[in-house]
Amino acid sequence: QVQLVESGGGSVQAGGSLRLSCAASGATYSNFAMGWFRQAPGKEREGVASIYSPYYADSVKGRFAISQDNARKTLYLQMNSLKPGDTAMYYCAASRRLMTTGQALSPDKYDYWGQGTQVTVSS
Repeated sequence: QVQLVESGGGSVQAGGSLRLSCAASGATYSNFAMGWFRQAPGKEREGVASIYSPYYADSVKGRFAISQDNARKTLYLQMNSLKPGDTAMYYCAASRRLMTTGQALSPDKYDYWGQGTQVTVSS
């Protein structure tokens, strides 16, 4: 098992930046595929970025960047040029399943989830 704790969320104006972190513990970090997901009120959870490849949702390509520090067991999401539409609860997730690139942003492929960190972007 792995435990995940997100941090770094907050409130920013459109055009601003935030860097999310996800600290992992409890298992060998390098054995997991990691990803970032988000869920806005009234909407389904959607994939944002996966370290597998890496791979990005079209809505964030060119603005968000996923990275990881294996020594620190930490996953990051650098978010630039934020838009009000990026407002959501952001979650990191881990998976030990085999997956294709096309499946890397499917929430049902991930078994371990953090508690989430809120990102609010105002216009």
